[in-house]
Amino acid sequence: MSNSGLTMSDIPWAAVAPVLVLFLAFIVYCIVDIVRHDVRYLPKWGWILICCFISIPIGAIIYLIVGRDPGRES
Repeated sequence: MSNSGLTMSDIPWAAVAPVLVLFLAFIVYCIVDIVRHDVRYLPKWGWILICCFISIPIGAIIYLIVGRDPGRES
């Protein structure tokens, strides 16, 4: 019987790598934004945990929609 599952060598890394870099950059942007500015509803460490451990990039999107203080100056 042959193994019909995907192996690491079957993944097109040239196509996946840019997406992974963009996700990482987005998470870093959100973490820097959390550290530098006031946030709503949760402490800063809570938002950082959500950004890092909730399905990437969903956690960061949730922070930008809900946790970011809308009254702050850019």
